[in-house]
Amino acid sequence: MNELNQDKSLPAHGKSYNPNKRYAPKLISKFINWIEGLIEKYSIYGNPPLYDNSTFPWALEIERDWKRIRAELDRVLLRRDELPNFHDITAEVKPITSDNLWKTYMLAGYGLESEMNSKHCPETSRILKKIPGMKTAFFSILSPNKHIPAHKGPYNGVLRYHLGLIVPEPKEKCRIRIDQEVKHWEEGKSLIFDDTFNHEVWNDTSGHRAVLFVDFVRPLKFPINLLNKYILSAAIFTHAIREAQKNQREWEKKFYGN
Repeated sequence: MNELNQDKSLPAHGKSYNPNKRYAPKLISKFINWIEGLIEKYSIYGNPPLYDNSTFPWALEIERDWKRIRAELDRVLLRRDELPNFHDITAEVKPITSDNLWKTYMLAGYGLESEMNSKHCPETSRILKKIPGMKTAFFSILSPNKHIPAHKGPYNGVLRYHLGLIVPEPKEKCRIRIDQEVKHWEEGKSLIFDDTFNHEVWNDTSGHRAVLFVDFVRPLKFPINLLNKYILSAAIFTHAIREAQKNQREWEKKFYGN
């Protein structure tokens, strides 16, 4: 699925008008809006911007193992400058990031595992299996003074999970705004939210911030849970996901020399 959802009312500047090309996307957009309405109605835990961690008992299990994850991240960061920029893997985030201050280390994305990265982070890969419906997982590393402008995700069929791994001081300058609330990461602690709410990120410190970044399937009542599962499973066939997979494979060949 797309990483962000900018204002869909904005025109596609520089592109000629073709009503035949615009008609299908409008139908798809209406369909997704209809599905999202059903998801809100059938959501087991409601539709808040932020969730109490106790809502998802597995979060505590992840926190218990956070130092194992941190140890593997530390090894990855020995080659931090060689890690890909987020937009080099997922081109659709270019509207919100185009510099080299947001690095990623992909572990899984919509049903496909990054085999080489997972092999080098076996404990993290094992621990991720504790998250029901895990769809996407990677280390997200923000350089000093990185700002990610306000944006929102495209589809409410997933929820987002952050596990704080490296949180530089002063903590109040390393923060995320989700809807109207500002939160600060804590090392070894979870943050769970709905990324379809407007959110924004700042690292106004001199250190690097790193979290384990996961999207997982939103718990829904029957039968909408089945419809949501079908939509998410189809994401692997979209151009955006296929392009990201291709970019990831090319980066791995350079990084691991094979």
